[in-house]
Amino acid sequence: MEEISAREQELRKKAVRGDLHSFGQLIELHKAYLYRIAFLYTKNEALALDAVGSCMMKGFDAIRTLRKPEHFLTWLTRVQINCALDECRRREREMPVEEIPEVPVKEEGISREEKMDLYDAVDRLPEKQKTVVILKYFCGMTMREIADMMDCSEKTVKTYLYRARGGLREVLREDMYDELA
Repeated sequence: MEEISAREQELRKKAVRGDLHSFGQLIELHKAYLYRIAFLYTKNEALALDAVGSCMMKGFDAIRTLRKPEHFLTWLTRVQINCALDECRRREREMPVEEIPEVPVKEEGISREEKMDLYDAVDRLPEKQKTVVILKYFCGMTMREIADMMDCSEKTVKTYLYRARGGLREVLREDMYDELA
């Protein structure tokens, strides 16, 4: 589970009670995280920024529905994913690979082309599998945190992850054969 400072706990409690300033401070603390989530879904800087803006507005409008302030980041992640998906649906367009900015990946020694192949493969997964992969490998969330965020059991999350890995292997294998042909 995430380590929460006493200051952030207090900000969360105030934000749930409707304090705009506290909510703004929490957004400031987590803005890079929110942008990363949005970018992984949209693959576009402008769309990602729009999604973060939507997340801030929708989040503040709905913050009073959050029952447990300790689940703030999990709840906000769900709001951000939904906003990013909304932006993708709203704009429904493909972006040329040349325009996609570099996104850091934890693995060293992987080329930009390999990263783009991986991002493309993740993008082709069904929505729930894609969400699990992004939260697990790009955001570092635990199975429990993902299960809480997706309102499902850890076993279901593990099933999505298992299927996603198989899907990624298949897509990447197909791409490799296409390149050899």
